[in-house]
Amino acid sequence: MAQVEDTTSASASRVRVWDLGVRLFHWSLVTMVVLTYVFDEPRKLHRGMGYVVLGLIAFRLIWGFIGTRHARFTDFIPSPRRLTGYLRDMLRGREERFLGHNPAGAAMIVVLLCTLAAVGATGYMMGMGAYFGKDWVENTHKLLVNILFLFVACHIGGVVFSSRRHRENLVKSMITGQKDTNDH
Repeated sequence: MAQVEDTTSASASRVRVWDLGVRLFHWSLVTMVVLTYVFDEPRKLHRGMGYVVLGLIAFRLIWGFIGTRHARFTDFIPSPRRLTGYLRDMLRGREERFLGHNPAGAAMIVVLLCTLAAVGATGYMMGMGAYFGKDWVENTHKLLVNILFLFVACHIGGVVFSSRRHRENLVKSMITGQKDTNDH
């Protein structure tokens, strides 16, 4: 296993990585997804929160093109080769530490955003006249929600794994926006 340098020293240099837009998006999305799940009824509230989630996704897509460096998709979306190389290195215990998203985290962001968009699309369809009362739409919506929570569990597991492996608090970084620059 690769030797990990201690990044907790007082002399560690801190740099802003996650801008306010990324952090507000992240924590607003977490909050809205949980609330939307908890408040399945009344339907009007559930639907309204679902629209907020879709609005947040739209914001993140735009911010992925015009936001600050580490918010931009061009900064972190990996090629398939880079992702598989990173995963291979991770299994060997010698993956590179990234200041922004690592390739696995970036892939998870894409998966989560696509799954959330599909959940939102099927939720929207359930309110349309053409699909209202169609079992397959509601069943698909529920299945996608369950898949979403599986991916969320993987995301949280990846954050915990990476935080421990690189001795950095990624949750704190997503709150403060700052990370240590050691090894960068």
